[in-house]
Amino acid sequence: MRRIFSAYAYGPGPRENCWWDETIAAPLWPQQAGEMQVDVAVIGGGFTGMSAALHLAESGTRVAVLEAETPGWGASGRNGGFCCLGGTMLSGSAMQRKFGDEATRTYMEAELAAIDLVRGLLDRHEIAADTHSKGETRMAHSPRAMAALRREAEEITAAGGTAHLLEQDALADQGLNGTFFGALTAPVGFGLNPRKYLFGIARAAENAGASLFQNSPVTHLTAASDGHLLTTPGGQVRAKQVIIATNGYSWDGLPKWLSGRYLPAQSSVMVTRPLTDDELQAQGWFSDQMAYDTRNLLHYFRLMPDRRFLFGMRGGLFASPRAEASIRRLLRKHFETMFPAWRGVESTHFWSGMVCMSRNLVPFVGPVPDTPGMFAGLCYHGNGVAMGSYAGRLLADLVQGRAPDLPYSPVMQGMARFPFGPARRIVMPPAYALLGMQD
Repeated sequence: MRRIFSAYAYGPGPRENCWWDETIAAPLWPQQAGEMQVDVAVIGGGFTGMSAALHLAESGTRVAVLEAETPGWGASGRNGGFCCLGGTMLSGSAMQRKFGDEATRTYMEAELAAIDLVRGLLDRHEIAADTHSKGETRMAHSPRAMAALRREAEEITAAGGTAHLLEQDALADQGLNGTFFGALTAPVGFGLNPRKYLFGIARAAENAGASLFQNSPVTHLTAASDGHLLTTPGGQVRAKQVIIATNGYSWDGLPKWLSGRYLPAQSSVMVTRPLTDDELQAQGWFSDQMAYDTRNLLHYFRLMPDRRFLFGMRGGLFASPRAEASIRRLLRKHFETMFPAWRGVESTHFWSGMVCMSRNLVPFVGPVPDTPGMFAGLCYHGNGVAMGSYAGRLLADLVQGRAPDLPYSPVMQGMARFPFGPARRIVMPPAYALLGMQD
């Protein structure tokens, strides 16, 4: 496998001590073995792959999911649990300039529909995933950032929407006290336990007839007379069509078209022990809102239902035991700077994982060019709970030859190649340095 980080990034080290692992036991799926034939083979058992498998199985399609590791091993089992607007790093104005008004409007509708999809799956399959938060709140990290939030609030109001803007002096009363200059809340989205959600839709997919396999990496993917032939360590799967749903854990060459078109980036998370009421009051943070700051290299955080505090950040550039220890120390330092009253509160869990970016800064969901019967969904820019689930739903329609009945924007239908090919990580240090200076 050709991957752009060291082997350590794709091994057990970064995800050791992940809090979500302690909240629900993983299901035990068999390893793929022998010869089998299906209508659709899905490579990757995260939000995208499992959503696709669920919706395909419910339509009567024979589908097999091939997960290289164990259930919940990748980003879907170790993320921050924010089901929120997102999936792109482009601003609305930049998207309009590049794609036009109609495509941008359809994409924005898709972001809303993605959240509704997850909520619908939770309700329909009675998945208890510890949901909380009435939307998401952006915290201004500087006076300049707060000025931008005020302008955005004015634009929302002018367009007939409702803007929930909080000035700095109102934050404490709302339980959002910290080193912030104000906040703006989008009243859509919610926090959840991503592992419980993933295993819930996996159970639903299996009940609908999907075949789920663990420890079954696809080592070779080749064209066959009747579609595609996927080779695993234990056997082979013949499929009329294939969905690539590996996101930040993809590898160059599976398929060849994907090489150089995705860029994994590290994100690190910590969780504290449960906080007491006195500790919450001491910091002045007792809101159930999921929140993130306005930095480019953002921090994201939320008080969970069990009163543990989750705190995460972007910015890791290297993958090794030494680099992992370093980013965890930095994560803790940032946490103590932003929430100084909790400097004595222990962090019980630390872990990290890969988000995935595209060069054009938008997700890709659609057919793989020049490869009949192959589709892919990836590059959610750190917002995979909603958008990954949504991509799976769209892909389930596309592989069946149906036009999706949910918003499917042209924004999501192209994927440019990064410069420098296998060495494309070279763009990350200067890009992060620039973003840090802007912050």
